[in-house]
Amino acid sequence: MSDTAAIAGRFAALRARVEAAARRAGRDPASVRIVGAAKKQPPERVAAAVRAGLRDVGENYVQEAAAKRVAVEALVGPQLAASLQWHGIGHLQRNKAREAVACFGWLHAVDGARLATELDRRAAEAGRRITVLMQVNLSGEATKSGVAADVLPALLDAVHGLANLRVVGLMTMPEPAPDPEAARPVFARLRALAAAAALPELSMGMSDDFEVAVEEGATLVRIGTALFGARRPSANAQRAEGERRS
Repeated sequence: MSDTAAIAGRFAALRARVEAAARRAGRDPASVRIVGAAKKQPPERVAAAVRAGLRDVGENYVQEAAAKRVAVEALVGPQLAASLQWHGIGHLQRNKAREAVACFGWLHAVDGARLATELDRRAAEAGRRITVLMQVNLSGEATKSGVAADVLPALLDAVHGLANLRVVGLMTMPEPAPDPEAARPVFARLRALAAAAALPELSMGMSDDFEVAVEEGATLVRIGTALFGARRPSANAQRAEGERRS
């Protein structure tokens, strides 16, 4: 089976699973969007997903996203390209704020007032208003970005005053676990935090646990491997493997 056919089949299956999870929770399935997490995926695979119906593309790295956006839009043509929303879903450094504002309409991982202020300044320079979500670290893992829950209200107070950022929700990543149910308390807590702040969007859930996330209120699920398949090895990795086998 070709990549195109395989990705189309996976997207249809994912959409059906999202819709079933939403109905189990008594939610409107249309309230949940699949964000294709395209880190290190080739443009051809992303274009195949877009042709299958994907309209939200997520990238972790600004430089990779900028180049891939040009390539994908060329592959799918102007009509489909105009329908796409590009999401920055990875940790963002302040020195990448200008490039991020130019590339993305949504940023899911704003985790500090200094970053938010820089994004606001760069958005003003570009004449844009960027939609943002605050990343909350609910697992307590030192390796994960995001603010602690008790710091979130102060951050929201600071960011709500920035004219060029539209704050719509929260994002989190639970600690990896073999059982998707282990993430449910984390997702439920993020939902409660968002409700307390009157924020409508929840970016939570990935390939292994997105159905639980939808049941707990996710409006944006970030799906990579389950949509695109395994990431292709880099050129360097391929070269190293070739040398090993020779």
